[in-house]
Amino acid sequence: MPFAELLRSTVFLSAGGATALAAIAVIGAERDFNPTVLIVGAVWWITAAWIGLSMGESEKTGESMRKVLAGSRSVHPTGKHSPLEEPGKIAWQRLWPILAAVATAGGLGIPFPEIAVVGSGFALLVALAWRNRESAVLAIERRDGVRFLVEPGSPFKPAKLVRTPGFRAF
Repeated sequence: MPFAELLRSTVFLSAGGATALAAIAVIGAERDFNPTVLIVGAVWWITAAWIGLSMGESEKTGESMRKVLAGSRSVHPTGKHSPLEEPGKIAWQRLWPILAAVATAGGLGIPFPEIAVVGSGFALLVALAWRNRESAVLAIERRDGVRFLVEPGSPFKPAKLVRTPGFRAF
């Protein structure tokens, strides 16, 4: 699976989770007639957005991707190992913890909207902090004429990347 696509999927999944959890929080707070949850939630969401935006600045994004990309191993185009196998399986292996966290926070957020408020803020923070990572990887791929692919592995360990040759930019 291309690394840039995994990063894009992570951002979309986190943003979607933040939206779903925010909806659950608003519905739960309205159901319980508890405007305090919404006021505290709005303050938390604004704070999380500010933190996420500041963490996702272009300079910080390039620096955070440097170590991951530098640690990738190179593969010769005629090599026997094909890292493009099963991109859906690789995506599932990497992204299921996000789905599990959103589902858990959403399930607990139905009776306790405060949990959905906190979870949606964290998901928003992650989505905004990671928003520029895909473009940083794509810029390096275009510049160097390579492609970074994700190897199958545990979601609880850093991603291992394979650097494959691609077309050079002119």
